[in-house]
Amino acid sequence: MNFELLAQLIVNGLIVGTLYGVVAMCFVLIYKSTQVVNFAQGEFLLIGAWTCWALLVKFNLPFWIGFPITLAFMVVFGILLQVVVLRPLIGEPIISVIMVTIGLSMFFQAMMGWMFGASAKSFPQVFETQSVNLLGLQIQTAYLMSLVISVVIMAGFYYFFKHSRLGLAMRATAFNQQVAQSLGIPVKKVFAAAWAISALVSALAGVVVGMVNGVSSALSFFGIKVFPVVILGGLDSIVGSIVGGLIIGVLENVAEFVDSQWLHVGNMYTIAPFYALVVILMLKPYGLFGTKDIERI
Repeated sequence: MNFELLAQLIVNGLIVGTLYGVVAMCFVLIYKSTQVVNFAQGEFLLIGAWTCWALLVKFNLPFWIGFPITLAFMVVFGILLQVVVLRPLIGEPIISVIMVTIGLSMFFQAMMGWMFGASAKSFPQVFETQSVNLLGLQIQTAYLMSLVISVVIMAGFYYFFKHSRLGLAMRATAFNQQVAQSLGIPVKKVFAAAWAISALVSALAGVVVGMVNGVSSALSFFGIKVFPVVILGGLDSIVGSIVGGLIIGVLENVAEFVDSQWLHVGNMYTIAPFYALVVILMLKPYGLFGTKDIERI
């Protein structure tokens, strides 16, 4: 057995798992504040990656300028999306809002394909070295950057929900919108902030993945792959997002190793998280850290 390859895959899985955890926290952020599951989350990654690519390639901006502009654009994009499309649906059945997010997912995929084409495009070289040697393992420089940023974001999310006024307002709004509004919490502003933060963080993940694998419509599938992370950790748990991301990140890489060494089934890297999703729903449908809903009749 190739232990060096296994160690490489596990380290890669942990690093990618932090990205999964960050994107999963975007699901949790929107769900905690609005009780809506955003099925267009993957398209946020795609839009952010294409925006940054266009600024770097079409407008020849350096990365240290194009990247912040991308994040600022995604904040505005998230706010406008919530105000124009989703705000009129406040008070409507949750299933209606979920169906709108599915429609937005298809619309954004088609729009990005029309604007940038279907073929994958590579980012210009951002770092002088594409990978670094760490204890004998080759790790992409972009992933190391994402690891640092992801840890900072995770700590920021934890502080945000536990101690900030806006984070507490989001938690109160998720518990009961009418009660929160009666207490003076600006529910509409809370919703807009949730979508803005979600778009910003998703764009960051999209840029990192695009730098490593190139930018194409396949990037939106990253959002779908995060569903097992969210379900495993718990749909309303920030800590669960982090733990679930690390577990799924390692699981898919170990599954690829097992498949290449013994099974030879093919495509286990892609499908292993969804096998895990089925098992999780059967054994622990609320996830490792999710809150159980108890209804009394």
